[in-house]
Amino acid sequence: MKYLVLAGFVAIIGSLGAALFFMMRGGRDGRPKTSHMARALALRVGISIVLFICILLAWKFGYIQPTGIPVGK
Repeated sequence: MKYLVLAGFVAIIGSLGAALFFMMRGGRDGRPKTSHMARALALRVGISIVLFICILLAWKFGYIQPTGIPVGK
């Protein structure tokens, strides 16, 4: 599970980097620069949602256990 979360975070950071690259590069060949940037940001949102659902399912099926503040304290 740790590797899945790590891979998800790396993919999110990579997508943000790609969006930054497309934002800084500017449009070429008559295409607006925002189409590639918007696609990269939409991919980041999609990866974030999938990662969140995977974490919830892992908790539901018992693959991970919460280790936060004990209840009642």
